[in-house]
Amino acid sequence: MLQALGLQAGYGPSQVLFDVNLSIAEGQVATLLGRNGMGKTTTVRAIMGLNPARGGTLTFRGEDIAALPPERVAQRGIGLVPEGRMVFPTLTVRENLVATAADRFRRASPWTLPRIFALFPRLGERQNQLARTLSGGEQQMLAIGRALMTNPWLLILDEATEGLAPVIRAEIWATLAALKDEGLAILVIDKNLSALKRLADRHHVLEKGRTVWAGNSLELERDAETVRGWMGV
Repeated sequence: MLQALGLQAGYGPSQVLFDVNLSIAEGQVATLLGRNGMGKTTTVRAIMGLNPARGGTLTFRGEDIAALPPERVAQRGIGLVPEGRMVFPTLTVRENLVATAADRFRRASPWTLPRIFALFPRLGERQNQLARTLSGGEQQMLAIGRALMTNPWLLILDEATEGLAPVIRAEIWATLAALKDEGLAILVIDKNLSALKRLADRHHVLEKGRTVWAGNSLELERDAETVRGWMGV
C-alpha cells in the first residue's frame, strides 16, 4: 500500500532524511521507532507532502505521490493524526468532525458521526463543546475521529499516546486494535514498545535519517536489546 525507498527530505538547506525505507501492506499496522530527532516526524511530513521528498521514491497504492501537495495526498486516502493533535480549538467537536468528512471511495460502511460517537462515546457526550475545552485525551480521540471521517485507506498517528493518562492510553491502543481488525492500514509513531509489539505487524527503526532496522514483532523480540539501544530506552 505504502512504500518508501531511499527517501530523502529536509527543511530548507538542512537535510534530515537520507535513506528511509518503509513498507506497509494493505490492512497492516506498521511502526516508526527511534529517538527524538531521528526523522520520524519528517518522514510523516514527507509522506503527507508537507516536506516534499528530495530523493528516493514514495508510492501509495501504486501511485507516485512524492511530488503531490498535501491536499492531494489526503485525497488519495491518507488520514493524519498529527503530533500535538492540532484540533480546531474554536470549533465544536461536531464541527471538527464534519469539517473533514468525505467518502471519496464510496465505502460500503463509511465513517460517519454515529460511527465515531460509537467508537468514542465521550465525543458524542461533548459534541457541542468547543474543542479547546476538551482534555488532552479527548482531543486525541477527536483528532483520530477527524482523520477517520476522511475515510482513509491508511491512518498515520504521530506520537499516538504521548502525554496521555494511562487509562486513556489503554483506550487508544484498544481503538487501534479495533481499527486493525476492520482492515485499516495504520502507521504508528510511539515510544511504548510493549504495546507496539502486540499491535503491529512490522517495525522500522530510524537513526539519523536512515532506516537501520526493519522486521516483524518476532524479530523485534529477538533483537529487542539492539532496538532499545536505538530508541534510547
